[in-house]
Amino acid sequence: MATILTVSASPSPSSKSAATRRLVDEHLAARGHRVEPLDARDLPPEALLGADTSHPAIAAALDLFERADGVVVITPVYKAAYSGLLKTLLDLLPQSGLGGKVVLPLATGGTTAHVLAIDYALRPVLSSLGSAQIVHGYFLLDRDITRDPEGRALLPDEPRTALTRAVDRFADALALHHAAGPSAHRTDGYALTAA
Repeated sequence: MATILTVSASPSPSSKSAATRRLVDEHLAARGHRVEPLDARDLPPEALLGADTSHPAIAAALDLFERADGVVVITPVYKAAYSGLLKTLLDLLPQSGLGGKVVLPLATGGTTAHVLAIDYALRPVLSSLGSAQIVHGYFLLDRDITRDPEGRALLPDEPRTALTRAVDRFADALALHHAAGPSAHRTDGYALTAA
C-alpha cells in the first residue's frame, strides 16, 4: 500500500477539478492505497502567496508532499496553462520536492485546444521538481463533468474509462517503482521504463 497525495488546484468552490479528484481518490482507495487529499484553495491565501512555510497549514501541506509515495495533480486549464494556484503551491516545494515520487498530471478545461497544457506547461515543472516518473496524464472536458450530491464527478462512459486507465497506469507505475527500489529510477523526471 502506498501513500498518495491528490491535489486539486482550482480556486473555484464548485470546481470540476475537485469533483474529479474525489473520483480518483475513491478509485485509488479501492486499490488499497492510503489517499491524502489536498484542496489547494483551502490553504490560507496570505501565507500561500507570501511563501510562509512556517504557517501551520502550509507546513502541513508541504509535509503531505514529503510523505507521499505518489502525487496526483488535478488542475483546471486557464489561458492554455495550469492554474496559478498550482504554480504558487509548487513554488513552495524544494527543488527536489517530488524526488523519488511517481506523479500523474490530470487537467480539466473547456476545449480540446488546451489538451497540450499537460505536456507543454505542467510536465516540465513536475520534471524540474525531481519526479522519479511522470505517468502519461489525461485531460477531461468540462462539459463531460457533472457532480453527484456528494461532490464526485459523474462522467460519460468513454471519458470515465480513459480516466480510470490513466489512474490505473499511475498505480501500476507506483507499484513497479517501489518493487524495483529507488536505485532503479532516475530522479530527473524521466522514467527508465515506459509507463
